[in-house]
Amino acid sequence: MSTNLTIAGAKKYITSNYGQPRHNVKSLVLACRRLAKEQRGITPTDLFHLLIENEPIAGAYTHSYGFHTAQGRYLIDTLQSYYYQIERGLSEDEVLILN
Repeated sequence: MSTNLTIAGAKKYITSNYGQPRHNVKSLVLACRRLAKEQRGITPTDLFHLLIENEPIAGAYTHSYGFHTAQGRYLIDTLQSYYYQIERGLSEDEVLILN
């Protein structure tokens, strides 16, 4: 996958590796792009692979001894929150609490 995360590219990646996507790929890509804008030195593709493949992000200290660090958990939790905000059509000001 290229460094530019596209909806078509993400769907193709998921489909070729895991079969038909079970979630909304457009919302996932938009969530990755949104969080990447907030995080210095992290690309949407980095976030996509963190969430889909559990791949560490170089220089972001997302994993330690194979486990997620506080930074890794923050990125994953924030991505999930953004995904559901986008999926449900909520504004950025509306807070979504996941249980």
